[in-house]
Amino acid sequence: MRGLIPCSLFLFVLGLSACTSQQTTQQKQSSQTENITKIKNVIFMIGDGMGPQQVGLLLSYARQAPNAVIPRLTAFDHLVNDGGQIGVSLPYAHDVLVTDSAASATQLASGSSAGNEMIGVDYEGNKTRTILEIARDQGKAVGLVSDTRLTHATPAGFAAHQRHRSMENEIAIDILNSGSDVLLSGGWRHWIPKNANIAGSPEQLALQKLMPHAKKIKSKRKDNRNLLLEAKAKGYSLAFDRKTLNQATGKVLGLFSYSGMANGIIETKTKNDPNRTMPTLKEMTVKSIDTLAKNPNGFFLMVESGQIDWAGHQNDAAWMLHEMLKMNETLNTVLEWMKGRDDTLLVVTADHETGGFGFSYSGFNLPKPKKLSGEMFKDALFRPNYNFGDPAILDKLYQQKLVYSAIFKKYNKLAETERTPRALVELVNNNTEFPINKTEAKRILETESNLYYEDGHYSLGKKTVSRIGANDAYYVYAKRHQGALLARVKANDMGLTWSTGTHTSTPVLVFSKGPGTSTEPFTKIIHHTDIPKYLEKAMMNN
Repeated sequence: MRGLIPCSLFLFVLGLSACTSQQTTQQKQSSQTENITKIKNVIFMIGDGMGPQQVGLLLSYARQAPNAVIPRLTAFDHLVNDGGQIGVSLPYAHDVLVTDSAASATQLASGSSAGNEMIGVDYEGNKTRTILEIARDQGKAVGLVSDTRLTHATPAGFAAHQRHRSMENEIAIDILNSGSDVLLSGGWRHWIPKNANIAGSPEQLALQKLMPHAKKIKSKRKDNRNLLLEAKAKGYSLAFDRKTLNQATGKVLGLFSYSGMANGIIETKTKNDPNRTMPTLKEMTVKSIDTLAKNPNGFFLMVESGQIDWAGHQNDAAWMLHEMLKMNETLNTVLEWMKGRDDTLLVVTADHETGGFGFSYSGFNLPKPKKLSGEMFKDALFRPNYNFGDPAILDKLYQQKLVYSAIFKKYNKLAETERTPRALVELVNNNTEFPINKTEAKRILETESNLYYEDGHYSLGKKTVSRIGANDAYYVYAKRHQGALLARVKANDMGLTWSTGTHTSTPVLVFSKGPGTSTEPFTKIIHHTDIPKYLEKAMMNN
């Protein structure tokens, strides 16, 4: 049979071709990483929970919301359109399909494969060396910014080494000893002595004087170490509000809340209030860059927009939109600072996606047929078979007044006799643009025995929980169930769905902008452990 290649020869040729192609690809990749333009500054921005879907929400709002409060082109548009790049990164942790924030932060910070819930520790239990520590040892200034807690998983992964993310008291000590020049976030509860919980104690009175705007001075430490005093002895200026942040010089430790900082809806409502005392993510980032840029050797700064993830866990699309607006504003400010510079590499990515969010078309409330002016419809009506979603939904999401968790916090604080479906209807309808009725309120308030109860478990330890129904195994945080149920009963009106109350394995986008060839390694499909290795190569001194 002339003209046919024997099977064995065909396989050999195919294998040789594949091998040659692989070698060429490897050589190209090696060349890329070896010839990276050396840069002075690295700004690493992480949207916690910010998968492609969350970026898509921001883009849809900017382009399609009838009354969008931002320009059609977002910061992500400007980044890419002005010489930036896009790649994809796989976030999975060691030997599992899905990562948590601790393992993901550890991988993004160190380049080492990590086990879930570990902080600055590889999957075998060894301490990792982070990109922040490498930059510090090169003589660069280094800093961490987050709108969650300074001891939360993402900032901790860059400056601490502990076997579990819950060890926030120990993480605070590690961060204090990390040699960082700027530390700005929430979570003073892990930095103040336990005696601060005693009414009228010298510790409490001193902290009340130090933090006049604090609504809640309470410690979660088990000892009387005052890490604020230790920080001051190390040369840090202390900041607890906008005023003291603006006044701070030199090294700065800023802690602006008991736990997480203001959520995106609150920040949107208050950011132009001259009496606002809490800084925004943008303001913290500006202060950090201004401070770190004074170092002639350059700097490394990690900025986390962390509450995108919190909104995803709650299945709260409105909250998530406002968090993406917060991220957008902060990113725009960084890009503005970078204009005209050829010494700075910016990388923007996510640790993972949260919630499995997405707008979707449905059979609910089908659109009515309508007449079109085009010639193809002169004898027929335009009659879509499904409801593909109304862009006006985006305006309604923006108009929400409270995040779901705040709505249910108000409800659960009512006297037991007042916690009725009618009371929930009133709270939801006064604070969202998607009203519920009494029947829907009853559904949200239904409970059942916890099928996944684990005695002593920090999140599965409640015997009675809200009745989630479908996908209930993926809603592991009992305190957030009611928000997820509100999202479910209004899913048809919102035109969107959620698949989980936890994280997904969705690959995330990597945006990069920098001089010369510094962005080339980020333009392909990579893993989170690759990113810090590329950053290290980029900032190596000549």
